[in-house]
Amino acid sequence: MTTLRIEHRTTFTYSTPLVSSYNEARLTPAWLPRQRVLESRVDAAPITWRSSYRDYWEAEVVVFEVLQPHESLTVVGRSLVEVAGAPAREERASWDTLAGPRFQDLLSEYLGVSDVTEPTEELAEVAREAASRLEPDAAARAICDHLHDQMRYVPGATTVHTPARDAWEVRSGVCQDFAHLAIGALRTVGIPARYVSGYLHPKRDAEIGETVAGESHAWVEWWTGDWYGFDPTNDREVGDHHVIVARAREYTDIPPLTGVVAGSTTGLDVTVHVTQVE
Repeated sequence: MTTLRIEHRTTFTYSTPLVSSYNEARLTPAWLPRQRVLESRVDAAPITWRSSYRDYWEAEVVVFEVLQPHESLTVVGRSLVEVAGAPAREERASWDTLAGPRFQDLLSEYLGVSDVTEPTEELAEVAREAASRLEPDAAARAICDHLHDQMRYVPGATTVHTPARDAWEVRSGVCQDFAHLAIGALRTVGIPARYVSGYLHPKRDAEIGETVAGESHAWVEWWTGDWYGFDPTNDREVGDHHVIVARAREYTDIPPLTGVVAGSTTGLDVTVHVTQVE
């Protein structure tokens, strides 16, 4: 069990003072069997009103608005979370199980391919080839391994609106692109897959109490008898350095911060700091 303290700070600056903005923040880690939230708080400044709710995907959403002139907006999520390592991979479903009506119905939301996750024919063929010679769990891992081998992690190469197929064409992207590509390829061969947003403590050998520059991160989970997390960007199983905030079909279901402002943004500064306290 690893205990991580996380601070996620986002500051927007505007070209002219805004008189109003309406926002949603999904920055609160989820309470899960392998993850216990000891403390969590989301603050914004300035702020006029706030509330919270749990959305369709079971993500905790803080809703807030600012109804006063402001030239900047700072949103800070702070959490203390206990995270366990990856669960044992004991139960694995066969292709026949995945294709059966029970799971086709129960997991239908995680089987459809959208414009965001649709793979190119080249990538779809890679997935079909893996599925033709391997059982589902091994095929899913082979697909993610191939993505990691072919793609380069290049910040700024894409935007949050870039479809997976465009990232594949240039073989460059960020964690969101790796996740969308994996999801599209897995769903193409009938493996249910979902998008996970959260945080990554990137330094495995960090000392206790050492604060490092962390990452707002994305990875995937596929269902082959149970949900298994895998990080295609780093080509490794999800473990006690990954903190889950939300899980859904794709990024657009669970963006960390979204809103409507009466003006234009001229600056955006985002920092994530992670400290292993135990």
